[in-house]
Amino acid sequence: MPAPEFRAGFVSFVGRPNVGKSTLTNALVGEKVAITSSKPQTTRRAIRGIVHEPTGQLIIVDTPGMHRPRTLLGERLNSIVQTTLGDVDVIGLCIPANEKIGPGDKYINEQLDSFPKAKKVAIVTKTDASSRPGVAQQLQAVSELRDWDAIIPISSFDKMQLDILTEQLIALVPVSAALYPDDAVTDESTESRISELIREAALEGVMDELPHSIAVTVDDMIEREDKDLLEIYANLFVERDSQKGIIIGKGGERLQDVGARARKEIEELLGRQVFLSLRVKVAKEWQRDAKQLGRLGF
Repeated sequence: MPAPEFRAGFVSFVGRPNVGKSTLTNALVGEKVAITSSKPQTTRRAIRGIVHEPTGQLIIVDTPGMHRPRTLLGERLNSIVQTTLGDVDVIGLCIPANEKIGPGDKYINEQLDSFPKAKKVAIVTKTDASSRPGVAQQLQAVSELRDWDAIIPISSFDKMQLDILTEQLIALVPVSAALYPDDAVTDESTESRISELIREAALEGVMDELPHSIAVTVDDMIEREDKDLLEIYANLFVERDSQKGIIIGKGGERLQDVGARARKEIEELLGRQVFLSLRVKVAKEWQRDAKQLGRLGF
């Protein structure tokens, strides 16, 4: 038998916020390229992670969760999703095994009709959080949404069926030479990855309304001349003075904890020691202000 032709293409995972899209992207790439959190709308950009296999290369485009927007930021996040889906070869709709299909899932499924060129795959996530009968029931419910090119149950946590998913996705992308070098895992800049790791650390343990209000920018990265140390100066933006107090915490304790956890992740990413300086600033109602959104990179 002749060897199968090499394939390469773009795949995007869509779904409601917090259905496991970023966790799945990281699991397939084998490295953390997208931050994860239990908070909805953690992902704010289209982040590419590259999967390398002998038979093909997948460029996974992790997108923000599709939702009905309440702010200008929300509208721009949805716009990112729409633009991304117009350019990919395969769209994977992620639906968790442990939650009944709801209006949000049905709404997103309907939106997929706007992208007729892309193959459509249903990915039932979080099978580790459901019973076997529960997974079977969900697979049946998902199959009734549309005529899918494939339906695959997976668990990113247990790495269950990820090899099957990869194989199926490669089979659905075009015959093509590799689109990225063999050692590439993402095309995100180091500065962007650092700012995202800081935001991930800041999201843990905050109240429900606060995650949407947090944005991070990196002001400067300076190489120390007297020692092997990278100094990073970053800003955490919130929308109100009361939120600033929450982020800083009593006696600065919470901000110190955010800095310590972010520094650990950044050092793992860079493979070297860093000094991290965080400042908390207020940008009033930035989610609704076009100028401020632009300054913050949206």
